[in-house]
Amino acid sequence: MVSKLNILKGFTILYFIISIIEITAEYLSNKAMIIALKPLIPLVIIILYFIESNKKNKLYVVAMFFSILTNLLFIPSIAVFLFYGIIAFLIHRVIIIYLLVKINPIKDFIPFLLATAPFLLVFFYLFIETENIPENSYAILVLQNILMSIFAGIALSNYVMNDNKQNSILLISAFLFVLLQFVIFIEKYFLIYELKEIFRPMAMLLNVFAFYTLFRYIIETEKLNND
Repeated sequence: MVSKLNILKGFTILYFIISIIEITAEYLSNKAMIIALKPLIPLVIIILYFIESNKKNKLYVVAMFFSILTNLLFIPSIAVFLFYGIIAFLIHRVIIIYLLVKINPIKDFIPFLLATAPFLLVFFYLFIETENIPENSYAILVLQNILMSIFAGIALSNYVMNDNKQNSILLISAFLFVLLQFVIFIEKYFLIYELKEIFRPMAMLLNVFAFYTLFRYIIETEKLNND
């Protein structure tokens, strides 16, 4: 009989194999492979979560389904699909932030605000200094910047206040997501035509590890709460 540990190892290897092929597809701009593989990355994370978790947090599963929806909607280069993809992504981010606060409530807002402020300053500096942002994207970009800053602020303040394994993993995940947002922003608004063969695979690489480390954080916090 195959053990749970071996099944977990098998799906973890599968996750990274799919990720490597997807990163290669992004580099080669192979649309068929991207369409087939991109939604599978969060789907395998969900499968890993169901196998390893003893609690099965519904909020986390819902958030990952919105990630699948985001990936599907971002594949076609059609304005209406991109708009709904951004909405799905924002819902995903709101759920994740709510889940983080629920797992580890903010007891002191001063460290949280101090940790969030630098991210807000950097994101909004880039936003203000960028000239070719469409006006209809202003509100969405502002909301994205705020949510990403809150997410990073939660991770950084938790780590500073309580340096343990779980918060270290969350901090790594948060910084990967921050780098991902920078890469996407630079690709879309600074290097619109140049170096896409570098930035798209880089974004996917960051995406792969950001979501995996976030998954590990959820699992580790559940294990800690069970002990």
